[in-house]
Amino acid sequence: MSELNDKAILLGVTGGIAAYKAVDVVSRLVKLGATVNVIMTRNATMLVQPLTFRYISRNPVVVDMFDEPESWKPKHISLADKADIFVIAPATANMIGKLAYGIADDMLSTTALAIRCPALIAPAMNCNMYDNPILQANIDILKKRHFEFIEPEYGMLACGYEGKGRLADPIKIVERIQQILNVPRDFEGKTVLVTAGPTREALDPVRFISNRSSGKMGYAIAESASKRGANVILISGPTTLNPPNNVKLVNVESAIQMRDEVMSYAAQSQIIIMSAAVSDYRPRDFSNQKIKRDKDIITLVLEENPDILAELGRNKSNGQILVGFSMETENLLENSRKKLEKKNADLIVANDLSKEGAGFGTDTNIVTLINSSGQIKELPLMSKYDVSNAILDEIINL
Repeated sequence: MSELNDKAILLGVTGGIAAYKAVDVVSRLVKLGATVNVIMTRNATMLVQPLTFRYISRNPVVVDMFDEPESWKPKHISLADKADIFVIAPATANMIGKLAYGIADDMLSTTALAIRCPALIAPAMNCNMYDNPILQANIDILKKRHFEFIEPEYGMLACGYEGKGRLADPIKIVERIQQILNVPRDFEGKTVLVTAGPTREALDPVRFISNRSSGKMGYAIAESASKRGANVILISGPTTLNPPNNVKLVNVESAIQMRDEVMSYAAQSQIIIMSAAVSDYRPRDFSNQKIKRDKDIITLVLEENPDILAELGRNKSNGQILVGFSMETENLLENSRKKLEKKNADLIVANDLSKEGAGFGTDTNIVTLINSSGQIKELPLMSKYDVSNAILDEIINL
């Protein structure tokens, strides 16, 4: 684990049974050299005594909004001002709802409105509460406002249910804090063009040909590159994802639209990462009216779409790095090497769709990185965020 010397961490603890696990989080952060200030809600003090956090953090614990401040500056402002990251672990459904709608009726929720640093929320609650559409809508609101979340884990819950709702492991919470605080700025001054998501090829006004891509991998790459200092242009097919912060988003639908937008930004980009699942073919004929169901069999004639990666490879400028993706169901390495050479790419990210946890729609991936020097790096099952950083690390090595 990387050190957190000179980092100020503001940790909020709410009234869930997992509050006792926050003691472990604080202990690990202090051992890494961080300065930790803890704010507890009144309900949290019914589960863990403030004195416990005081001894572990070696700092006073704040509970009451109207405690006498140590200086003229109100406590919630002074704590917010000095924090490098704001964390709530565990975060109850009640606190998430307050944050989503700007309610500030205690010390923790009031301080949350004053922060200007990154924020990480670790929910913990009954699985039915976590799955409730109202709670999920509140989480979506906060994500759009650039709060980061570390999802709860599946397991036996204190209420006797088994499901998704356990607080993320304290080790994982600390690792995520480290990731946020120790992101290198090694892409500063670089323009990175990322493509993501599927494309849609229209048959008629209501039907189209597409694929199962969710866009999660491309969006994770765009987010990671932005955090590492890059100027990011994200060209995205249709997805349900929220765009990362500080990224220029360009929405497209068809492969031809994707090609046109990519080419318009390619010359100004030092790094191009083609993670979109672009349709290889499109219907030759488009029907202006909805195709009626009046035949047992219809014949669909397809024609080839532009090969965007190959065109980029042919026109690659000096020093420009081109990254392609290869999704295979057989002969992964052989087919991916061929694609690397044929498209004149510098790096291919290959993944086998037959492996559990890899491919479309998942939050994880299993990839193999193959560079133009023939070096192969097999990565284990990882979150797509971690995979994105591994890809960016390999680009830096190139």
